[in-house]
Amino acid sequence: MVTSQLQTRMVQFPSQQDETAINAYLTRPTSRGFYPGIIVIMEAFGMVEHINDVARRFAAERFIALAPDMYTREGSPDPNNMEQVMQTMFSVPDSQAMADLEGAAAYLKSRPDCNGKVGVIGFCSGGRYTFLFACSSKNVDAAIDSAGGFIIQDEHTPQRPVSPIDMVPNLSCPMLGLFGEEDPNPSPAHAARIKEEMSKHGKTYEEVMYSDAGHAFFADYRSSYRKHAADDAWERMLDWFGRYLRT
Repeated sequence: MVTSQLQTRMVQFPSQQDETAINAYLTRPTSRGFYPGIIVIMEAFGMVEHINDVARRFAAERFIALAPDMYTREGSPDPNNMEQVMQTMFSVPDSQAMADLEGAAAYLKSRPDCNGKVGVIGFCSGGRYTFLFACSSKNVDAAIDSAGGFIIQDEHTPQRPVSPIDMVPNLSCPMLGLFGEEDPNPSPAHAARIKEEMSKHGKTYEEVMYSDAGHAFFADYRSSYRKHAADDAWERMLDWFGRYLRT
């Protein structure tokens, strides 16, 4: 679809793991030029329209935004069935997700309209993937974790064998963390631990903790939405990506 300002379409790119064709929503400005790329990682609910809207919002700010369907293989759960949502989310191996995101970064960087820099942002479970990806890939130039849960894992499984917090020494790009005081996961204590680890290892990291906000405060289609936090977070997102992806 082409509007007066944006071009949007569904695309596919190969995973770096097994070359599975990963479905993704792509949007970019219609005007010619070279733009930074941003990978927008979905919540546990899958590719709901909110994620596409966030991608379009970035495109309207002169970015190329790619929202990959992290459930391309598994199929999207019913977003109204939390048991199904959680089952699907925990069934995806981290190694598979990271390979799919590597494919997304490679796709963006290979585009002739990309300036060669790629940022990544994720919400809730997508925030966890953002954290993992920024700590495991050399193809990320800036990252934003919005309320990523299970950064500090109490248990390890074959699908999730490593706690993301233990990967902080490998972080290779600036990261911004956006959290809510009322969120149980990540809790303020979790956020404090992340900040401590980032400082200990000399990483470029900034953190914002919003009062009167909990998990998924940015999701404007859910009851958890908090406009004051979401509006401020959006301005910080644009500043962060502008700072590290446009220069």
